[in-house]
Amino acid sequence: MKLRADLVQLYRDVHSWVGIVAGLFLFVAFYAGAVTMFEEPLQSWASAPVALPPPVSLEQTPLLLEKALAAYPEARDDYTIAVTPEDAQRGRLTWDGSGGQVHHGPTQSMAAGLDGQGNLVVVPKTPSEAAHFVDVLHQQVGLPLPHTQAMVLMGAVALLYAVALVSGVIAYLPALMKTLFAVRLGQSVRKRWLDVHNLLGLFSLPFHLVMAISSVVFAFHGQIFAVEHMLFPGSSAGQHGGQHGGMHGGGHGGGGHAGGHGGASGVGAPSVTGAASASSAPVSSPAPVPVSVPVLPPTEILSIMARQAPGFVPEVLNYMQLGHGKDVVRVFGHDARYLTRGPTGGFVVLNSHTGAVQSGEYMPGHQPAKFAIVTTFFALHFGSFGGTPMRWGYVVLGLAGAFLFYTGNQLWIVSRRRRERESGLVVETRGTKLLAALTSGCTTGCVAGISAVFCAVPLLPYGGTYGAVSAVYYSVFCVFVVAAFCQRGQRGIRLLLAAAGGVTACVPLMLCLHGAHLLRTPEGLGVALMAGLLSVFLFASAAKHTREI
Repeated sequence: MKLRADLVQLYRDVHSWVGIVAGLFLFVAFYAGAVTMFEEPLQSWASAPVALPPPVSLEQTPLLLEKALAAYPEARDDYTIAVTPEDAQRGRLTWDGSGGQVHHGPTQSMAAGLDGQGNLVVVPKTPSEAAHFVDVLHQQVGLPLPHTQAMVLMGAVALLYAVALVSGVIAYLPALMKTLFAVRLGQSVRKRWLDVHNLLGLFSLPFHLVMAISSVVFAFHGQIFAVEHMLFPGSSAGQHGGQHGGMHGGGHGGGGHAGGHGGASGVGAPSVTGAASASSAPVSSPAPVPVSVPVLPPTEILSIMARQAPGFVPEVLNYMQLGHGKDVVRVFGHDARYLTRGPTGGFVVLNSHTGAVQSGEYMPGHQPAKFAIVTTFFALHFGSFGGTPMRWGYVVLGLAGAFLFYTGNQLWIVSRRRRERESGLVVETRGTKLLAALTSGCTTGCVAGISAVFCAVPLLPYGGTYGAVSAVYYSVFCVFVVAAFCQRGQRGIRLLLAAAGGVTACVPLMLCLHGAHLLRTPEGLGVALMAGLLSVFLFASAAKHTREI
């Protein structure tokens, strides 16, 4: 079926204007999202190591726990035991070190170990918030607003994004199929941008559709679950609405996009109140256990998991004292055979006295059908399946997506300039100048700002508090935007690209100087390689910007 010419033009206009409105926000979301695929190694590198003795064995952990709780009784309410050796290097036993107080500084936890003589050693841990900031930047499409308001605007951008995808397919797909691989590099600048934009858009269309739909769900999950709970009061999903939000919102710390399970508030971990509701989930309703009954040791919890869920690999045990004999332990881990709700895994809630399962909705491979459907959307958004190759694939798709939005804006600018010149205008209109400056300033500012954050990490206290890394990013971002308005034309674009390339080139240098341990891992080496290649690309782009676009 062939569309009328006027309808095709309408869809093209919708695609262009909707893309222009959302393009710069989406560039930030996709570029920062690609970086968050490395959040765990970056978080490990940015955070100062703790000076603890070698971790005790899991069999000796009850002795460590007994001494720690005797010295720090407040830790009894919520403490975490790391299972895997990698996590144990950051402390076998950790708990919140704030003492229940609200602080404006970085969240501090305490890590405990035993020295050679069996004496308790406790040191504070203050993780860097640089990687977490980049995750929030991704979630909030670059908007420095309170999270709730930013997520609403992100949802609006995601809806515009979906409209742009649909209108673009309807308007351009018939003609595109005829010249699919014809990237006319020797033709006009407009045709070059058009061919690159169309090629990227077509081959990454399924990825973009998944991102658009899942982002809308993340932005409006509260409203969605409120409506579901109103229509179906007995719905389990409605009861867990707050947990769904914690999986993605609130910061790729508590519920970040790609953070680790190293603490009680790792990825996919619901809040304390969330765990309380999970403990009353309809999976099982055991009778309250007398408070005097001790909690099960880690080895017994692992044995229970091995019997009930073969293939599930526990990584972290989070013990929480909820009172009335309903204390729970949340077992975080992964199962390579199944899709996972969080970026790196899922969890199951057990009664810490009896080992009875109290909530399994977030456990890979053991979810009810409706939870498994939602999990599919989460997994497709996070790329939490297929292992390392899929994670690298999402990095490439994320960077390609950012470039797609950049080429879309450049295509609009080139076309607008051509029409203005054909109409006899000698000087560009204010709208064209504004969008050209914003496109070059925001895109290079985003790239340079994120690179500057990780360059500054070794120089900032605690590896960078959220406020400090936020100040670094937005300062660099604003400098680039102001520079784009002050220095327009080709010379300005070349300077901005070269400056962004220079800042990005410093990232692998800082990793070599201050993160040699990270470079010994495949992920860390990949981060350095990606930053190096990106800086080369930016320098090459600066050198090639010789024609007016």
